[in-house]
Amino acid sequence: MADHTSQPAQAGQKSDAGYWSANVRIILVSLVIWAICSFGFGILLRPMLAGIEIGGTDLGFWFAQQGSILVFLALIFFYAWRMNKLDKEYGVEEE
Repeated sequence: MADHTSQPAQAGQKSDAGYWSANVRIILVSLVIWAICSFGFGILLRPMLAGIEIGGTDLGFWFAQQGSILVFLALIFFYAWRMNKLDKEYGVEEE
């Protein structure tokens, strides 16, 4: 007789692995965007952005003071939206 008990467990493990790989991918993309905006634009690329003005100051300073915070807030909402969509896709959404 064939053992059918391991197939649902293996399917669940594949589903779990897919869910967590998608979750980690979303986190990594969000962290890279946040690092580029805060560290990259605010510190490393500031001399290149010095000629572009926004709100009466150069763009590099704006990213260091306000832009990175706004990007961080946008990433929070993006992460919540994307995780809700991912939860529904894998059937683990909250009720």
